[in-house]
Amino acid sequence: AQIFLCYSPEIPLIEQAYSKLSNSITVEWAAVAGASSYLLTAQDGESFTETIVTNSPGTVTGLKAATLYKITICSINAGGKSQPSPSKKAKTVLAAPTLIATSPSYDSIVVSWKALPMAVGFFVSIMRSDGLGSMLKENTTNNSLAFSSLDPGTLYTIKAHAWDGNGIPGDDFTYNQRTRPLAPRDVQMVLDSGALRAVISYMPAEGASSYLVTAYKGTSQLNCSTASSSCSIPYLECGAEYFLLVVASNEAGSSTPTEALAFKTVPCTPGSIIIEEDEPGNLAVSWSDVRLSDYYVVFVKSDDGLEVHCNTSHTQCFFQSDCGFTYFISVFAYNKAGQSPLGDIFNYTTAPCCPSDFNPVFVSSDTVQIVWSPVRGAEMYETKAVDWKNELLCNDTATVCTLSALQCNTQYNITVYSFSEIRGSNTSCASKNVATAPCTPEIISISKDALSVISVHWHGNNDEATYTITAKREAEMWFCTSSGNSCYIHNLPCGSLFSISAVASTEAGHSLPSYSVPFETAPCCPSDLRVSQVTQSVTNTSWSPGIGAKSYIAILESHKGKARCHTLQTSCLLGCITCGTNYTVSIRAISETGLISDCIYRGFSSSACCPYGVKLYRLGSNSIRIYWQTSEESVNYSTDLYGSKGNFTCTSNRVLTYCDITKIPCGDVYTVVVSPVSDNKGLKPSFCPEKIYSGTWWINKNGEGG
Repeated sequence: AQIFLCYSPEIPLIEQAYSKLSNSITVEWAAVAGASSYLLTAQDGESFTETIVTNSPGTVTGLKAATLYKITICSINAGGKSQPSPSKKAKTVLAAPTLIATSPSYDSIVVSWKALPMAVGFFVSIMRSDGLGSMLKENTTNNSLAFSSLDPGTLYTIKAHAWDGNGIPGDDFTYNQRTRPLAPRDVQMVLDSGALRAVISYMPAEGASSYLVTAYKGTSQLNCSTASSSCSIPYLECGAEYFLLVVASNEAGSSTPTEALAFKTVPCTPGSIIIEEDEPGNLAVSWSDVRLSDYYVVFVKSDDGLEVHCNTSHTQCFFQSDCGFTYFISVFAYNKAGQSPLGDIFNYTTAPCCPSDFNPVFVSSDTVQIVWSPVRGAEMYETKAVDWKNELLCNDTATVCTLSALQCNTQYNITVYSFSEIRGSNTSCASKNVATAPCTPEIISISKDALSVISVHWHGNNDEATYTITAKREAEMWFCTSSGNSCYIHNLPCGSLFSISAVASTEAGHSLPSYSVPFETAPCCPSDLRVSQVTQSVTNTSWSPGIGAKSYIAILESHKGKARCHTLQTSCLLGCITCGTNYTVSIRAISETGLISDCIYRGFSSSACCPYGVKLYRLGSNSIRIYWQTSEESVNYSTDLYGSKGNFTCTSNRVLTYCDITKIPCGDVYTVVVSPVSDNKGLKPSFCPEKIYSGTWWINKNGEGG
């Protein structure tokens, strides 16, 4: 043992030494005069602990629990310290048990601790930390203790100490423990259908520091943890049934779950959406059935802003649709939870409208122009003209189309189709029938049927057509019409060149004129014919010009023979005629191309033949007889005697062949002519031969005398 020597001041005496805490012993003594402080020493075997204090009582700390110590004290002043006082033994009390507390339920706390050496029993007390209510106390020799009927979610203060075999209590151990909370009450759930999120609210539970909300679906679950009185669970599945549990928690643990709250989410967005037009104007929308749906609503909004909807428990809706519109279609499923999430917005463009106001107009016999007003939804137009074997197409973005090279005399079915890139062609457009003008006839032949009549024949392969034939000469025209293949044109003037053409007509219009065929009428007959006899065997025939005539053939014809001449002039000398003969006179007018008009005129009678064998006989001093011979039996002759002293004439009857002239002055030279006399007008020819008579002799012009 270590010995301390104390000097003045005096040695103090320990009155008592005791332990109230397991790590300290408190010493009480009477004060010593002159001492300024005291040295307390607690010795346990070889070890000791010292503490300097200024007055009584003093406490030595840092000791071991439940250990017997020898306690001494020395007084100290400036001169040093005194000798140790007589020792006194004191034992430290038991250490406090180390508590472990749990709250297995909302109204109980279980306290446990490890076994404590030299402890024979334990004292445990519990009360609300806020001082409300009464304290519960329990003594036990066990190492655990349960308290029940506590308030839920409440913080309790637990105190415990052990006592030894002498009944001396040890250190107190204080432990705060909260009971578990009750499950939340009045749980409410609101489903945000648009976000597929459930918002859960409840009455806060006493003492709860957090809440766990769990939504179960089969083996999967979604959680939400919060310290507030509401919680949101996102990412719910559509068309699903969930069971909802809420648990309150604090540091003691969790409450029992709330009663399961069952709920259904909104149905899933309908799928397999099919949009089609069964027929123009009827839009059908169909979809696959959706789990947990009660009914469906289909919204259809057109591109002009008008919206309609359909409410049905089936999986198909019908809507009236218009051509050329784009419709935006959404399908929603509904149940008590609300509306399904927004799915894809489908758009459907109906076929473009059909042009209805088009009117085919022929701009020529084989070309038709079609004009129409623009229609909704059309990006392009296709015009189709169809006959029984051919098809003509015209594609354009403009609202006008010209179809050319149409067959004549043909019925066409014309349709204007509208076209869009999305929907293609609207094939339900109405058509119109139009007939082309008749085909152009072909003139086959033109023949002259009479003096001023021609017959025109043509080929025309048309249905129920009327043909008009036109003969044109400068500004003048002559016509004939027929539904057959020929007709006559009357009163065509002679000596003219005509252009003959044919046109076919039907209700559809007029054909193009046929190719013109030239036709020349025969030249006109001369209107003024004059025939004069130049000699007994020669006539001079003259005439006025005939229109269209280039040359002429003059013909005198009788039973005794024919005289003929061909000339470019309008007169002609015809020889070798026979005297005293009736002739037929004709002029043949000939055109430059060889057309001939035979012009027959009144007859011409040549004068009677001049007598022959004329002889003069002197009857007296102043009378002569002129004698002649003739082959004509019934012709009167006139004898003319021309001289310087007078002219003398005598006419014989048809029986006599002589004539006597009396009272002729003598001594003169006379010219004698015997001529036949015309019955009608007494005309005499000028071409009979002359004889000269003088005195008692005569001589004719040929030098013959008698």
